[in-house]
Amino acid sequence: MAIVTLNIMTQAAVQIAAQTLQSEPLNAAVGGAANAGQAVAANVGENMSIISLILEASLTVQLVMLMLFLASLFSWSIIFSKTKSLHTERKLTAEFEREFWSGGSMQNLFNKWGAETKKSSGMSEIFVAGYREYQRLNERGYANNNDLLDAVQRAMRVELGREIDHLESQIPFLATVGSTSPYVGLFGTVWGIMNSFISLGSSTQQATIASVAPGIAEALIATAMGLFAAIPAVIAYNRFTYHVERLVGQYEVFMEEFVSIVNRQLTIEER
Repeated sequence: MAIVTLNIMTQAAVQIAAQTLQSEPLNAAVGGAANAGQAVAANVGENMSIISLILEASLTVQLVMLMLFLASLFSWSIIFSKTKSLHTERKLTAEFEREFWSGGSMQNLFNKWGAETKKSSGMSEIFVAGYREYQRLNERGYANNNDLLDAVQRAMRVELGREIDHLESQIPFLATVGSTSPYVGLFGTVWGIMNSFISLGSSTQQATIASVAPGIAEALIATAMGLFAAIPAVIAYNRFTYHVERLVGQYEVFMEEFVSIVNRQLTIEER
């Protein structure tokens, strides 16, 4: 009986040992696969940061990103400088209008704003140009009032053109950035995705998300940068265009009113 029991225990031990030996390679393989998967995941995680994606992007995509970054930088510098200059222009225009319609002497107003070199608005420059032409022709004794008024209007129109050029300076650059940056970024995205699929097709390894994700992610960064450059430029362009059109409208109304005042003055002098 003891011998039978010993034989049964021996057979059971042998079976357990055999099962253990068979399971060790499987556990080792599973553990190795798990470790490899963790290593790949860690490597992909390290390569998926924004800075690493930009640094590891292809040369073409990097050039696209650099162009968009410089365009955005120039756009923001124009936005800040133009916001300040238009605010100053509106403030000086309002100040000049108050003084003009306060009932003071035009000669005193001409002497004050004509001598100013730093503190001058577009409206004051138009007034100075028109009044200077009026004085010059009046001193020469122009008998024909219509010719004198036409000359004053021409002088003011010339100055108006200069002021419009000054107000609209650098604004077309914002329109260019706003209209072209998304397409430049899209070009970088298409190029990056194309390179990702080309490298994937030439690779002998199995296609996985981890192998394709970095290339597609770096390509999408180009689109994001294009939108980041375009959206503020479009908003600023529309806002600046609105303020410029309002100022130009004020200048044109002032010109008509000034010509009417000069015409009235000439009519009184004839009587």
